[in-house]
Amino acid sequence: MSACLYLNLALAHHPNSNIIYVSRIMAEEPVNVNGFRELARQTLPKMYYDFFTGGAEDQYTLKENEEAFHRITIQPRILVDTSSIDLSTMVLGYSISMPVMIAPTSRHKLANPSGEIATARAASTCNTIMVLSISSTCTLEEVAACCNAVRFFQLCVYKRRDITAKLVQRAENNGYKAIVLTGDSPRHGRREADIKNKIIIPELKNVEGLLSTRIVTDKGSNLDALANQTRDPSFSWEDIGWLKSITKLPILIKGVLTHEDALKALEVGAAGIIVSNHGGRQLDYCPPTISVLEEVVHAVGGKVPVFLDGGVRRGTDIFKAMALGAQAVLVGRPVLYGLAAKGENGVRRVLEMLKEELELTMALSGCSNAKEITRSHVRTKHDRQLLSLL
Repeated sequence: MSACLYLNLALAHHPNSNIIYVSRIMAEEPVNVNGFRELARQTLPKMYYDFFTGGAEDQYTLKENEEAFHRITIQPRILVDTSSIDLSTMVLGYSISMPVMIAPTSRHKLANPSGEIATARAASTCNTIMVLSISSTCTLEEVAACCNAVRFFQLCVYKRRDITAKLVQRAENNGYKAIVLTGDSPRHGRREADIKNKIIIPELKNVEGLLSTRIVTDKGSNLDALANQTRDPSFSWEDIGWLKSITKLPILIKGVLTHEDALKALEVGAAGIIVSNHGGRQLDYCPPTISVLEEVVHAVGGKVPVFLDGGVRRGTDIFKAMALGAQAVLVGRPVLYGLAAKGENGVRRVLEMLKEELELTMALSGCSNAKEITRSHVRTKHDRQLLSLL
């Protein structure tokens, strides 16, 4: 029975009388964002729940994205004036209420009929940035028209460059403020739950009339066939110049996990870097993002902002990422869980919960604003190993 529907009558005797108390025990509301995952599981068809939650192959990276945060401890400072906490953050010149943005995730209408429109409205209410997936179930024009949220557009490059160019131009014409180029998906990761479920995904709205996405396959999920037949696996660092030539928008490169690729991103003129392993959905056994964040930050040397996605479930996770050099984080699955459970209000509540937790973490750690969160506020496994040698 759904946790959000049941009502139970409990009878209890007061120990000092014969009075019988009747209490109404209502369903538990989530007290953190992880609670929305269970509500989403109860709400969604198993096929769609598996689609949103699943990762590649053995799902090692999927699990490690969260577990790696648990191995980092916080080193608080006490007796600091934290009577006023400022969470506001600048991202590419845009002020947002907190260092949390909505990551690009596909096909929101599988979670809720309002789809990406509900997600964008929640982002607007919470004064943060939404990155719209190229694989959205609402068109980029529909999302642009629904509210005044600051929006970025996530891009995978198609074999037909003219279609890619049209999408970029549509994003620019509709007020999107940046292009987020996903660099880790020349082919589709092997997501075995989708193959087992034989999931069939609706046609992509943003390329309707431009590209046929009707893919027939007898090998389970049509996602692999769709991605592998339409995406351009030849797109490389040398092609970033072409992308820059067709837009005035700043380009963030998503999928960087190494010092070497961080330097290449700088060389091609990226406006920012997103440390990401695609939520553990592409290459299994690649590192959890928080474990390589500092390597990328050191390579960049402050020349461009560095962001992180993957495994962020708590305000303490956001604090740890910022202490290791991230300017902000992006959150994906929790947003989808909130959307599935409670629509626009669920997405808003997920964002509010993370903001509330981060504010408390900062207060208890002795930080009144983002600039006061420093490397000395966290201790990693490597730090502890060094300390043990002293």
